[in-house]
Amino acid sequence: MTRTSVAAMVVAAVALGWAPRGTPAAPDQSSLAGKWTLNRTLSQIPREVGFGMDLLSNAGRSSDSGGRGGGGGTGSPAMVSFHESADDAKRREQLTDEVTSPSSHLTIAQTETAVTITDERGRSRTFHPDGKEEAAALDQVPVVTTARWDGSRLEVRYQVERNRELRYSYARTLDPPQLTVQVRFIERGGHDIVTLVYEPTRANEPALPDRAAPPGVPQATPAAPSAATRPSDPAKAAGPASPAGVPRPGAEFRGLTTLGVVVEDLSPQAAACGLTRAPIEAAVSKILSDAGFKVVRDSDEDTYIYVHIMTTNASAALCVSRYDTFLYTHTTATLPYQSTPVLVQVSLLHEGGISGGAPGAHADTVVRNVKQHVDTFVARIRTANR
Repeated sequence: MTRTSVAAMVVAAVALGWAPRGTPAAPDQSSLAGKWTLNRTLSQIPREVGFGMDLLSNAGRSSDSGGRGGGGGTGSPAMVSFHESADDAKRREQLTDEVTSPSSHLTIAQTETAVTITDERGRSRTFHPDGKEEAAALDQVPVVTTARWDGSRLEVRYQVERNRELRYSYARTLDPPQLTVQVRFIERGGHDIVTLVYEPTRANEPALPDRAAPPGVPQATPAAPSAATRPSDPAKAAGPASPAGVPRPGAEFRGLTTLGVVVEDLSPQAAACGLTRAPIEAAVSKILSDAGFKVVRDSDEDTYIYVHIMTTNASAALCVSRYDTFLYTHTTATLPYQSTPVLVQVSLLHEGGISGGAPGAHADTVVRNVKQHVDTFVARIRTANR
């Protein structure tokens, strides 16, 4: 066999992806998947970081200059005022807190079309790196995000409010094995940068806390009963009986046959996305009527279904809505700071969600999800009345 033929065989083998046995394949550097633990020593989190810091800093310099010069800038607070809605404020506060108080643990799952990031509280966000706008749910309000790959880095942009963005960059290195998350606060006055460095979670590190448990609260493991405390009667081993007179779960729904329906007034943004009150009221009322309830529209005097929808036009091609459905009733109660009973409103059931999509199909999606909420309520009430 000539040297030329041997070289050709080697080239062919390489082209076919052949490698000698026993040689492990190199890990994919572009894959972010894995369990990661924050290294605070390597991370860089400035003490003062967030939106508006440059404006406040400039105002402070103007105030100092005016005080020293006796006639310069006044440093008036009006110079740095920034008008924002209540939802914008909630969105800004939560997203800023997530950067300044980052999660100590991240779990990342990755497919060809999506990346899902879960923090230590069990909150998950899924990004589709296709460069298109999509809605993500925060604790109280929605936020519009855009994700894309820049080489081996995942770039995620959060539209916090007008002229303010958060830009995340996720990059993995192999030597040393790290996940670097760089966050930029983008606004007209400038930008702040935070760098978070995560390392692979070691096998002996504690697992993420359960979603139902409050963060930072350990869950105690009950000890096995000793021979002295173990009940001798098998009938007592199941635990103490429920106190006499305590109603069963669901007893609050027994005898419920009449329900009011109240749909909160919708905003002009909702109307622009195709949402109107009448179809929602009709859909909810039909479900209740078909289930055998007497339906009273626009009544909140007794027990009623209440639907609240908050919509924003993220762009001309994207509508985002937060919708909540409640089952309310009224009762009298004596408050801790009063001696006379008063009328109070009680929330018996609640379901909520968030959806984003094109204006043409957005209304159908929201109404469908609200109907699912009401179906859930009906099932609960029926079960309690069997």
